[in-house]
This record gives sequence, C-alpha cells and structure tokens, in this order.
Amino acid sequence: MKKIVVQLAVLMSALMSAIPAQAAQLYRWVDDKGRVEWRDTPPPANVKAKKVEQRIVGGSTIETSTMPYSLQQAVRNFPVTLYVSNCGEGCDKARAHLVRRGIPFTQKNPQDDVDGYKKLTNGGMEVPLLFVGNERLRGYETGAWDTALDTAGYPRQPAPGYSAPKPAATPAPKPASPPPPPPLPEGLEQAPPPAQ
Repeated sequence: MKKIVVQLAVLMSALMSAIPAQAAQLYRWVDDKGRVEWRDTPPPANVKAKKVEQRIVGGSTIETSTMPYSLQQAVRNFPVTLYVSNCGEGCDKARAHLVRRGIPFTQKNPQDDVDGYKKLTNGGMEVPLLFVGNERLRGYETGAWDTALDTAGYPRQPAPGYSAPKPAATPAPKPASPPPPPPLPEGLEQAPPPAQ
C-alpha cells in the first residue's frame, strides 16, 4: 500500500509539472550553423547566437463571452429593442424594468426616424414600445413584459458583469431657419446674389 501511495505522489507531481504556466518565456535564435533553436532559456554563452528573440507565450485559454450561454441564445434568437423618448414615467419605468432584470437591449428613439417608426407601428407614435424578437408589446405593463421575456429565455436577475445600455441620446434641436426677407416696395426687384 505504501508503494502505491509513493507512486501516486510521484505521478501527481509529474502531472503538475506538465501543466503549462499561464505565460511562458521562449527564446528563439539562429546558431552559427544556421539552425533555428527554440528553448525556454536564453542561448548558452558558448553558442554564437544570431537574431535572438524573446517571446512571451500565453496559456491555452479560450476567450468566451461574459454572458452565460442561455443568455447568448436568448439575445441571438429574440433580440430586445425598446423604443422610448422623453415621455416621462412610463418610459422611465420601461427602461428600468429591463435594467433591473439585466436584459441586454437596444434603445431607440422614434423621433430619430418618424416615418420608419410609423411604418413599424402602422401609423402610431405611442411609446414605450418593446420588441422581444418579433413580439410587439405596446405600452408598459409589468406582467406582459415579464411573460414575453421569460418565454424568450431571458433571466429574471442580471448576469454577473452586466452593465446597462447607455440611454439613447436625445437629438439636438434643429437650428431655426432664418426668416424670409421682408417684401420689397412695389417697383423694386431683388438684386441677384453676387457672383463667386
């Protein structure tokens, strides 16, 4: 039994030393015979090395999204779009509802494209308007919104690392166009603009 424990300890230490570090240094050089060498130590002093390069190699980690897989699927299959403007309490509650649940969503202001929004809503301009995939929810109603989000597979609580989308910027007011010139007295004509 003691021999098995010793063998197991030796095997475990060998396995632990075989696991690569998160980042390792590698040295690459060309020796005096033209051979390319790769080692984890610098070239020995007795070797005439040319083109010595030191490289840091990362571990074998795979980058993944910070969102859980189920949330990634919901976002892909049923993207959430919220149309709001500065409509007051209704729009504020609608936005807060999505943020409270940790829903990744796109926020749009219908004033940015009035004609497009009217086509989307069959002529209406009411807000808030929520799309969960192809499902359209007019106005804010907690129960209906939760049902649509639950059915699409969105979580009830924010995922770790969730940050709410930035509110859509309100468009800057358009500058007023200059007033037309006053009418000229009878018999006078407007002079043509100067040639450039």
